[in-house]
Amino acid sequence: MSFVSLHQGERKGVLYNKPPVSSFLVLMKILNKYLLMTLLSLGCCVQLKAQFDAHFSHYWALQSYFNPASIGAAGRLNITGTYSSQMSGFTRSAKTMFFSGDTPLPFANQQHNVGVGLFNETIGLFTNQRLFVQYAFRTRQLWGGRLSGGIQLGMLSEKFDGSKVDFGDAEGSADNDPAFPSSEAEGSAFDLGIGLHYIHPLFYVGLAASHLNSPEVLLAETNEFQISPTFYLMGGCNIQLRNPLLSIQPSLMVQSDGISLRTDITGRLTYTYDGKSYYGGLGYSPTISCTFLLGGTIQGINVGYAYEMFTSQIGVGHGNHSLIVGYQMDLDFFKKGKNKHKSIRIL
Repeated sequence: MSFVSLHQGERKGVLYNKPPVSSFLVLMKILNKYLLMTLLSLGCCVQLKAQFDAHFSHYWALQSYFNPASIGAAGRLNITGTYSSQMSGFTRSAKTMFFSGDTPLPFANQQHNVGVGLFNETIGLFTNQRLFVQYAFRTRQLWGGRLSGGIQLGMLSEKFDGSKVDFGDAEGSADNDPAFPSSEAEGSAFDLGIGLHYIHPLFYVGLAASHLNSPEVLLAETNEFQISPTFYLMGGCNIQLRNPLLSIQPSLMVQSDGISLRTDITGRLTYTYDGKSYYGGLGYSPTISCTFLLGGTIQGINVGYAYEMFTSQIGVGHGNHSLIVGYQMDLDFFKKGKNKHKSIRIL
């Protein structure tokens, strides 16, 4: 989720009607109270929140959020949910939830895949919501693996609750200023994304683009909120160690909207025994954060926790807490009553 830009002409979260000087002072007071000004004054990485899309520490297990072509890659019904509490200790910091489900749908000897996703995030007085459906077509065999192409169609919604704005003792007044909605303002727009995903027994790689149509959301008839396209490159592999119970899963994600750039590098060590697996890992995003990960698969349920610790002046104790839960089930469309429940480790 991006912070709302205060500068006219930027394309991410833009309020195109730039407020007058008196209103600008009031806005500074509001942002200071609701976290935004605090983060800017600390000099924290603007690229961390400059992009509209949320960032997930478990990005390798939430590929469908970033790339529609990745759905159905496991060949099973896949259900995943995640919750993230960001910038702990700050007032009205971001709370993020994402739920997704996808499944293969074999038809006419071809592998089709469909998915759905629901996203909700609140930060300060803003609420972001997205609902989308996905479709991906997977080729049979290509260089020992399979290539998929996917498309995502959805709606995104932006809300601002002006009724909860507290101007305190700020100079000036915004009571009659059209730049500041005094009630709840809401707008929505159509959203488009596409992607390519290649999966091999030893590795995977994906390339995707979200918000290709640069959605524009009108808030309170006076402010236009425009979202820039964001591009993703993601990959990972599975390395089996000499000990058959141990393996390593390195992964990488690069995301950019053409202005800001974020790179995440993650490595996990996984122990697998008797149908159960446990992992611990570390992640690093240059100039932004370090992440600690723990998780495992028990009784067919995948559970993981992550703590993202910022390396900027925000401090160790104000990081992001993330929890992810997933479940996968084998589907046999041709043999009724013989579905097998099984969870697999995602690369």
